[in-house]
Amino acid sequence: MILASLVDATSAIHWESLGLDPVAVDLGFFKIRWYSLAYITGIIVGWWYLAKLCAQPGSPMAKRHVDDFVFYATLGIILGGRIGYILFYKPEMLSQPASMLKLWEGGMSFHGGLIGVLVALALFARRRGRRVADVFDFAAALPGIGILAVRVGNFINGELWGRPGDVPWAMLVDGVARHPTQLYEALLEGALLAAVLWWFTSKPRPQWAPAGLFLIMYSSGRLIVEFWRLPDAHIGYLAGGWLTMGHVLTLPMLLAGVALLLMAYRRNVPSGNRTTA
Repeated sequence: MILASLVDATSAIHWESLGLDPVAVDLGFFKIRWYSLAYITGIIVGWWYLAKLCAQPGSPMAKRHVDDFVFYATLGIILGGRIGYILFYKPEMLSQPASMLKLWEGGMSFHGGLIGVLVALALFARRRGRRVADVFDFAAALPGIGILAVRVGNFINGELWGRPGDVPWAMLVDGVARHPTQLYEALLEGALLAAVLWWFTSKPRPQWAPAGLFLIMYSSGRLIVEFWRLPDAHIGYLAGGWLTMGHVLTLPMLLAGVALLLMAYRRNVPSGNRTTA
């Protein structure tokens, strides 16, 4: 009976019947959303994983550097993600300074967050006297953990749905069966990316190779999912009824990843650190 109530005649799963509430804690005057907790979870799990890696032989960082690393990365995620969202998706917010600070209303860009994290970690490496390449390579698996948590948060939040579809796992939202593209991204750009990068960084490999592989894996997954994911309503498709802003922002990442990986193996400079946690 329960299963029957979740599925309609088209075999689509009723999202509302799953009983998912975007608000995790409601105190009346203050609400904590699962989406916010997803970011916090990703950061905490990333901190724990990084602490384990720093305890391994060959680590470019000591355990005492973990807190600083997480601080820099978190600032990069928040500032880069918000600024990227405003510049890439809602430039009209530039004329409304107060709205730019309302993070609780949503509005974060992965591409902006990635740029923010890269800048932050480069500053971290410079201040701690570490090679930027080693820090980037060492942390290559960490973004996958965060992406997994945040995309699950998007699913609970009931946002970023895909195009209409008739697959058995489609979600019935407002009377339309749609692809759960948040979960596609959670699996491809989150769980799979983190697992592959963890395995790859546990082996001897050239400097910059993990960073290049990260860019290739993330961008490949995102480019594929974009064909099923609905674009932002206020932007729509940029061309041909299929090209989205996500495609435009992600394609350069794929090209950069391929170039970085080819350069890494051509130079064949040992990374000097392995992550075996």
